[in-house]
Amino acid sequence: MTLYANQAQADLCLEFPSGELEVREALAELICKLKGMDLSADDIGSVEVVLGEVLNNIVEHAYGTQNTGLIAVSLKRAGHVLRFHVLDEGGNLPSEGLPDGRLPPLDGPLDALPEGGFGWYLVRNLAFDLAYKRVGETNELAFSICCEGHG
Repeated sequence: MTLYANQAQADLCLEFPSGELEVREALAELICKLKGMDLSADDIGSVEVVLGEVLNNIVEHAYGTQNTGLIAVSLKRAGHVLRFHVLDEGGNLPSEGLPDGRLPPLDGPLDALPEGGFGWYLVRNLAFDLAYKRVGETNELAFSICCEGHG
């Protein structure tokens, strides 16, 4: 089974089973391939943060502990913009929309600070053109990241 019908239009396509280990392996493969695209370490770091958050959310929330499936990531480079498209067949996002990315409250004692809630804040600050839609049984997330390259 494949999630992609239009792989020929992408510069890079990865498809892998959902799971923490599989996400780590896919990110490592993607980072290795990005290093060959004349991107700076900062650019690659931004991609790793955003995709790491997106993919881990898919594993944890869309598929959950009782469900596994495929995740597909494609990348198309257009000059100084990396355009990503991520597909999965897990559960849809609550309220059919992307989280707003607000930081959780950070006041109060150190031991009372939240452990989570920072991911979508980072995604929204490092990526742009975020778009989510549910098509049939498939979640589709698109976003872009600016890159400078090595110059």
